[in-house]
Amino acid sequence: MEHGEGTLRVAVVEDHTLFRSMLEHLVADVPDMELVCSVETATEARARITPGSTDVVILDVDLPDGNGIGLGVLLCRADPALKVVLLSAQDAIDLMLDLPRDVAGSWSYLSKTSTHDSDSLLRAVRVAAAGGSTLDPVLLERMRPRAGSRVAQLTDRQYSVLRLLASGLSNAGIAHELGIAEKSVQNHVNAVYSTLGIDAHPDRNPRVSAALQLIEETGPA
Repeated sequence: MEHGEGTLRVAVVEDHTLFRSMLEHLVADVPDMELVCSVETATEARARITPGSTDVVILDVDLPDGNGIGLGVLLCRADPALKVVLLSAQDAIDLMLDLPRDVAGSWSYLSKTSTHDSDSLLRAVRVAAAGGSTLDPVLLERMRPRAGSRVAQLTDRQYSVLRLLASGLSNAGIAHELGIAEKSVQNHVNAVYSTLGIDAHPDRNPRVSAALQLIEETGPA
């Protein structure tokens, strides 16, 4: 299939047959997405997902012939433009903290147990393709700041903004969710960055950095 301009090229790596089929149909039914390939093993993925062929890969953590994270790191290093939406049957959002620094900005994380609607997954794919990161909003809802951390210094409103930012929402989406002006959201975002010590480094997306710091400095309620 010829790759159309503006079309997101998506690959699926998932060993569970029924879940893989669901993902295939989900991607194939979206007009501006193209299913590049759908495979069940790391070996097949390495052969089929070549540099420049794919924009976003939906990747299961547990594969029959290897670890999905190791596969994703390998694919991202071969193609720095590639983005990963990681899926896990376990609620293990802290896996994101184990990613090597050179590829960490390219990943999102969703739990299979808490992601029940197709819109959440498709939004994660789109956010990833745009250079952002999505963390599972249900898991984030259960997390609370650790005492003494920078995240714990945020006001309640700033923490709400950070959590929604980490779940992949744009400033407009956060404004709608909280019922406040988009300009107010930007002010809160700037305050979050300042409190967390996140600078405007050209090589790092500050929203991704903030999301990773949120995971690092929080724990289950």
